[in-house]
Order: sequence, then structure tokens, then C-alpha cells
Amino acid sequence: MFDGYDSCSEDTSSSSSSDESEEEVAPLPSSLPIIKNNGQVYTYPDGKSGMATCEMCGMVGVRDAFYSKTKRFCSVSCSRSYSSNSKKASILARLQGKPPTKKAKVLQKQPLVAKLAAYAQYQATLQNQVKTKTAVPVEGFSWGNYITSNNLTAAPVTCFKHAPMGTCWGDISEGVRVEVPNTDCSLPTKVFWIAGIVKLAGYNALLRYEGFENDSSVDFWCNVCGSDIHPVGWCAASGKPLVPPRTIQHKYTNWKAFLVKRLTGAKTLPPDFSQKVSESMQYPFKPSMRVEVVDKTHLCRTRVAVVDSVIGGRLRLVYEESEDKTDDFWCHMYSPLIHHIGWSRSIGHRFKRSDITKKQDGHYDAPPHLFAKVKEVDPSGEWFKEGMKLEAIDPLNLSAICVATIRKVLADGYLMIGIDGSEAADGSDWFCYHATSPSIFPVGFCEINAIELTPPRGYAKLPFKWFDYLRETDSIAAPVKLFNKEVPNHGFHIRMKLEAVDLMEPRLVCVATVTRIIHRLLRIHFDGWEEEYDQWVDCESPDLYPVGWCQLTGYQLQPPAPQTARDSQSSSSKQKKKAKSQQYKGHKKMTSLQLKEELLDGEEYNFLQGASDQESNGSASYYIKQEP
Repeated sequence: MFDGYDSCSEDTSSSSSSDESEEEVAPLPSSLPIIKNNGQVYTYPDGKSGMATCEMCGMVGVRDAFYSKTKRFCSVSCSRSYSSNSKKASILARLQGKPPTKKAKVLQKQPLVAKLAAYAQYQATLQNQVKTKTAVPVEGFSWGNYITSNNLTAAPVTCFKHAPMGTCWGDISEGVRVEVPNTDCSLPTKVFWIAGIVKLAGYNALLRYEGFENDSSVDFWCNVCGSDIHPVGWCAASGKPLVPPRTIQHKYTNWKAFLVKRLTGAKTLPPDFSQKVSESMQYPFKPSMRVEVVDKTHLCRTRVAVVDSVIGGRLRLVYEESEDKTDDFWCHMYSPLIHHIGWSRSIGHRFKRSDITKKQDGHYDAPPHLFAKVKEVDPSGEWFKEGMKLEAIDPLNLSAICVATIRKVLADGYLMIGIDGSEAADGSDWFCYHATSPSIFPVGFCEINAIELTPPRGYAKLPFKWFDYLRETDSIAAPVKLFNKEVPNHGFHIRMKLEAVDLMEPRLVCVATVTRIIHRLLRIHFDGWEEEYDQWVDCESPDLYPVGWCQLTGYQLQPPAPQTARDSQSSSSKQKKKAKSQQYKGHKKMTSLQLKEELLDGEEYNFLQGASDQESNGSASYYIKQEP
């Protein structure tokens, strides 16, 4: 493992052979063992002295201190447990790319080179894929500097099940050791050194080279899923040199002994980490696939669109009738706004027929199984009915939860919803929500959770009272039991940072913060912008991403608005009234080049101030019953 260090070290005094090193330190093996992940053990036993990994619990330690003649286990209990572990043969077989058989257990006696072949292939696969992607830097903005200078916390990757590695992030945490390029070196070739994770922020990790102890002067940020970060042992397997940073090169006379001590009991990335990253960034949707998607000019209907490009699971859809391909719509592949061809007809949803009578060459319908599945419902008993009242997030102004009405009941649990007081006469602004959607709520939800409820436009009897309104309109509230009351253990907390889509301008992914948590409902604030641009989003929305997602996928990140933009939007909002657009684009943010303004008509109201937010992931007191 240290052959590269011996030959490339800038300090000739430390390049002595192994037999000249201190007697109490045994030479390290040619490949540092790897820690287990998700209950599976990955080791590269080489039969030599030095470091060893327990094949049962994954603990790294000095080989001479291990149990049994083969030094494969750290204790008697691990040895006995492993003996009854029927998976050991298939694990080694999979590591070599061979199907498991009854004779697979003999594979552990094969040469070390054979066992490292699969691991080297994992790394090559990721590197080849990285070469095809181009990261999009944001001039003047760095997540690392932003988090460090403001002492911020980012939402963990495990909060985003739809994002790469969201379901297989494992126990990557502070203290995990990795091998990364050594930038504190004057050698002409690229060399590496071991670093430890000091802080995690989404995909990004603040790293510190081994040997710097409490000195943070050379700390640096790195995307854990990037091509330049590797498990301990990668350099040995790849023939890359390990060279200590120049700043501390003379700090120790025996770096081998130092690393033995530092790495004993430490954790590192699993050897197939890069393969998992690569697999989690494979997306089933492909260009030229046809889908049905909401018509952004008339929310009440869908249109046929064609997938133009796929970036990190986000789809750029071009409406089929767009000759110049500029009439587009962005959404995630798991968005509730896209469906398979034929979906609208199957449930009775309005659909705009295309003037194109025949599919264009190369275009084909996306298979139905690729789309997000909704929960099955039973409408045979008590069910939603036309005219029932409820509260709903306004898709044309996602910062508002409004008084709404069920206008039509479709098949398979889908509902057409209209916002009271602002509906078009022809129903062109009705929008479709599923009965299990986390964006619709029973009457009284806002009141009990201290959320400002937007009353119908022009309604004069304020403050708004549901009981009075139901009596005046001769209507009834939708039964509470019909709504989705499931609250997952999402892991979000107030003030956590993330990257979020501006759903009013869905091509933009912005620096954002969680400012409120109401059970499963998150209030997303876009850093640098006024609160009127905030949006209510479900905790499992596919439009939320970990810090570092844009860098990983090559998507453009919109940084916090500069001071000039904030001043401009602030003065604008004071001079003009608000108005709602019919298109599925509300007030837009200013990108780094320009500021786009959308105005909102109507009065501003404030209700129910002072109640605390619910940060609990439990159901708590979710709803109330309105009494006269």
C-alpha cells in the first residue's frame, strides 16, 4: 500500500525499506481491508501480516491481535457467527462477477488480484460515466463556503429517496476515511492521501487530510459521489501513490506506523460504492419517449409531450405540436403531472388532441410501468362528491393554501379541484389532484396548524370562518377520514439547507431552506428572496434534492439572489398589487442575469399568528372539526 509513498516521497529519509522500520510496527498489507456495508462483508484477505478486517463485523485492526490462525476475525463470537453465515460464498462469488454455486466458498483462496478485478471495474465504470457528464459551475457561489461561513446544516441524503443514493447511502458519516487527490504537493504527477470526513452537507463532505489533527487550514469540500473520492485501499489496487501533504511531511518519521494507528477501527466507503452511484444515476426515461403532461396554459387538461432530455431524473418535455421545440415543460420523472399515453381517457380527464395525426419517426410511447404509482382507493363507500369543500395548495401560487371546491370526481381516485373566488367560467383553471395527494386538506387544517388560509377572492366577511362560509354557500365539508393522514419519518428539520425546484419556473433549481414543518408539509424558502416566493411542498416531493445534487448531475444551480435583486423585488412588491396568472408559472425569481416579475391581485390577510410549528414526524393533532 505504501510502495507509492516510498518511491514518490519528497523526503528521502522516510523511504527506507520495510525491514528498517520500527520493530513494533508490522508492514501494512498491499491492500487495506474494506469495511462492510448493509450487512454484507467485503474483504481482500492476502495472508500477510499488518492490518486485517474482521469478515463478520467489518472492524479494521492490527492483524496480530485478531483471532484464529488465519486472522480473519476480531473475536471468538465473530468467528462463530460467520461460520453459520450462509451468505459468505455468494458474497465472494458476486465480488468476482461469478454466479454463486455450492463450491463458491473455495473462491476465497484465489489470488488477491482476482478479487480486486471486480473492484477495479467498479471504479472504471464510474469514471467512464463521469467523463460523459459536465459539471456546471456557479460563478461566485460555493456550497462549501456558504455552509462553513454561516455554520449551516444541510438535509441528509437519506431524506431524498428519489435522489441518487437516497435509499443506499448507508452509514456514511463524520469520521469515515477516504482516499483523495493530494493537492498539497509539488510532485508533477497526481498523487493521493487519506482524509477523514469532518462534516457532511448532503452529497458534499468537508475533508481533512490525515496528520493535520485539529488544524483546519487545508480542509476542503468534495462531493462524496464524485470521481476523485475512493475507499481506503483503492490506491493499492490501482497502483496509485500515497504521499503525505507537503505541509506536514516532516511531522512524522514513520508514516506507516501513523496510518496503522489512525486507521485501526476506522470505517471507509464500501468497495462497490462507485457502482451504486452509477446504478442510481441510470434513468428509465429516454429521449423520444411520448407522455401525457399537464398543459401549462390550461391546467384542466393534459397534452402529449416528447422527452427531449433527461438530467438527474428531471425531464425536459417538449409539447408535441411545438415545431421549434421551445414550448417545453420541466418536471421530475416521478412527478404527479406526467402520465402514460391513454391515461386521460382512462380516468375521464380533459385532453387536448394533437394536430399531429401520426407519431413522428423515432418517437414511441413510454411504458406505463415507468410512471409513479398512486395508492389504490376504494370509492365504493363514502367518497368525495362534487361541491364538497376543502383546503388545497394553489398550483398557481404555491405559497398559498386556499378555500377550494371539488368540481368533478374522476376515475381511479382523481379529483378536479377549483379555487373558490378565482375560477374561470369554463373551468379552464381547475386542476387534478389524487385523493391521496398531500396537497389537499380537510376543512380546518390551516386553523389548527396556524397556517394562513387564503379566503375566496372578494369574500368580505372577515375574518374567514368555515362554519359561516359552509352555511352561506349551502355546501358541506369533505369528510376528514377521506384524506391522507400518513406522516412519514422524513428526517427534515427547520433551517436545513437543500436544493429545490422553483415550481413556478420549474426549469430552475435553487438554493433553499426549510423554514416550517407541518407534519409532512414543508415550507421552502428560496435564499435571498422575499417570503412571498416561498412554496408549500410535500416532504417526499421529487422536486427537492440534497446539497450537491446539481454538481453531481451537471444541472445548473441558481444561487441566492444578489442584494440588487432583493432590493428590486422588494420595491416592486410595495408598489404593485398581486395577480394570479392562468399559466402554470407564477411569480418568477430573477436568475443571475435578469429579474422576472409576476404580480398578484387581491388583498393581503393575516390569520392565526403565534402558533408553533409541528416538527414531529408523528401524526399529532392533524385536523379539527369545525363547530358552530
